[in-house]
Amino acid sequence: MAFWLFKSEPFKWSFEQQKACGTEGTEWTGVRNYQARNFMRTMMLGERGFFYHSNEGKAVVGIVEICALVHPDSTADDPRWECVDLRAVMDVPNPVTLDACKAEPRLQGMVLTTNSRLSVQPVTVAEFRVVCEMGGLDAAEAMGTRPA
Repeated sequence: MAFWLFKSEPFKWSFEQQKACGTEGTEWTGVRNYQARNFMRTMMLGERGFFYHSNEGKAVVGIVEICALVHPDSTADDPRWECVDLRAVMDVPNPVTLDACKAEPRLQGMVLTTNSRLSVQPVTVAEFRVVCEMGGLDAAEAMGTRPA
């Protein structure tokens, strides 16, 4: 089981919009970076990630789950671009800002703090737990290892 972080500018696609898609979820479209696309190719059903508002807010605001494996991105004219589908799982009660992540010594190696431009990125188990703790979430519940 791996963990991820998905970035979106809230004026283009917010966590509120993601939640409105319900349990069916929706495609995570528009990724045009090979490294980010390749990460999506490795994702498995049920894996979870952070929903991160970039540019405005710059904070982890929610937890999402992979609900469909990689497939062609319906918004792309080029078959090289693929995506997964995500569904919202829960809000982060206390959004965790980029500045807070950078200030937390346990997150010094987190991709978010070292490569802030990558729109889909891996998160280690330890990092996932720390961000959950900072955001006021029970990590086991957020990770899907304990029923809500």
